[in-house]
Amino acid sequence: MAPTLSRLRPATEVEIMDRLATGRRICAPDMSGLQRFAFAVLAAILPLLAAAQSAEPYPSRPVKLLVPYAPGGATDIIARQLAAKLEQALGQPFVVDNRAGASGNIALEAEAKAAPDGYTLLVGNVSTNAINESTFAGVLQTQPSRDLVGISKLVEIPHVLVAATSFPPNTVAEVIEWAKKNPGKLNYASAGIGTYPHLDMLRFAKAAGIDVIHIPYKGGAGQMLPALMSGEVQLSFINLASTIEQVKAGRIKAIATTMPTRLPELPSVPTMAEQGFPGIGTNAWQALFAPAATPKPILDKLHAAVVAALSKPEMKEALSKQMMTVSLSGSPQAFTEEVRAETRTWAQVVSEHKVKIE
Repeated sequence: MAPTLSRLRPATEVEIMDRLATGRRICAPDMSGLQRFAFAVLAAILPLLAAAQSAEPYPSRPVKLLVPYAPGGATDIIARQLAAKLEQALGQPFVVDNRAGASGNIALEAEAKAAPDGYTLLVGNVSTNAINESTFAGVLQTQPSRDLVGISKLVEIPHVLVAATSFPPNTVAEVIEWAKKNPGKLNYASAGIGTYPHLDMLRFAKAAGIDVIHIPYKGGAGQMLPALMSGEVQLSFINLASTIEQVKAGRIKAIATTMPTRLPELPSVPTMAEQGFPGIGTNAWQALFAPAATPKPILDKLHAAVVAALSKPEMKEALSKQMMTVSLSGSPQAFTEEVRAETRTWAQVVSEHKVKIE
């Protein structure tokens, strides 16, 4: 008769694993096949149970969301909206940390150097994560396409060519005419050297045959808007999420939109294409990023939480009122590859206009 389990000599986990590895029997030679199977299963799951007990669920403490610009711009707006929803979904605070400066590179480098544990994330955009790699190749201490991975695209935002109310022109043709009559006097704002508002204006100026003076603002739209409203600068390509209220209130004026067709919110404002400059102007995206070595389960959990939060009809409606269209990625891997491809495209634009920061 086979011995009962109570009569068997207990074996330690180390003994179990060692004896299984060498093919020896764990206990009595006449142990039944069922008993041997039970011990084998126990030996296999013990390490897994120990690991599960020692591993902390993610997230188990507050998560920091780095924002590369000052409060008030589109990147900051979506970061704060997202932080609140992720906190509700994942049960830990998601804290926005504005790290303005150096055209977004301060936050970009901080993210690349952060521990790849999911507790320091970056809400970046097309400038920081697709353009800066080329424009700041000589000084940037990180290579975003290599050192960061995407979690998901969040929103896309239409852009407008806006002007100070004190600036006389009201159309693209009038802007060009004014610039040619007043050489060296037309200035424009951007979120920094090499950002898409800078590159878009260079493309426009080249196509129009005019000279423009660049006034960069390290704080992004949060600093560009006061400069436009005060008349400190005359012109800018800027996202509509940051400017729609000021345009409607008459604090700045819209010259053109960069969308293929007119926007319902600004039906009287013609597109760049209508005014003779198709393809000029960027409709930018905002997205969530993490350090490249962040474990896949954490990336997937964040992606799922982002998709769930931004897919809700009430969230889409709230963002739509701020001129943000929800645009989610299929997976972190797919979005990472998308960003890398766009980085290569912008590298060609940067090279064409010889934009470099030494």
